[in-house]
Amino acid sequence: MSGNPYDTARITLLEFDAGVRARPGMYFRYGQGDPRLPTAVLSAVAGHVLHPAAAVAPAHSLSALVEITGNLAFAVTLDEPHTWEGQEGPSAGYFGSLLGPEWFLPAAAAALTTRTVVQMWCGGRGFRQVLTGLRPAAPPRERAAPAAGSGTRWEFALDAGYFGPGAALAGQQGLLDPCGPDCAGPAGPGRVAFRDTRG
Repeated sequence: MSGNPYDTARITLLEFDAGVRARPGMYFRYGQGDPRLPTAVLSAVAGHVLHPAAAVAPAHSLSALVEITGNLAFAVTLDEPHTWEGQEGPSAGYFGSLLGPEWFLPAAAAALTTRTVVQMWCGGRGFRQVLTGLRPAAPPRERAAPAAGSGTRWEFALDAGYFGPGAALAGQQGLLDPCGPDCAGPAGPGRVAFRDTRG
């Protein structure tokens, strides 16, 4: 048999961020142009806080505040434990950014932005990095941080050109349950609170 339609010459490998932009439904359930997509992005990031990678924390143990700051902008501040005291700082993630595969849904959300700001702090040390999409605009910069506690903050400015005219995040009543309908895990101390600051 000749002319195999699945030979390697026909396979295109996409980098992570390009793959997210090409098929957002694989990460957020809805395709490009669907008016539900922006809200699904926010809900997926919030849900990942309650169901992080096992290397980060147990399920239902982290807490976060999700703030809707604009029609296509939101921020998430969480009490993520860090353990990089005595090291140079956080390890590099996708493309050298502060977003690694342990937070693949926030990284996928960043791929759909024009700008993402990542801040991390622990034991009096803090780091901040600005991303264009998921690509670093510059290396992380060290900055002052609270002397106690540790955490992470992500600020996402979703790409209006990608989502299309009139796209907007739903108000709190329109958000999906961050725990999800299929979650069978035991309840824990983790919580996600929402605040819509659009007035």
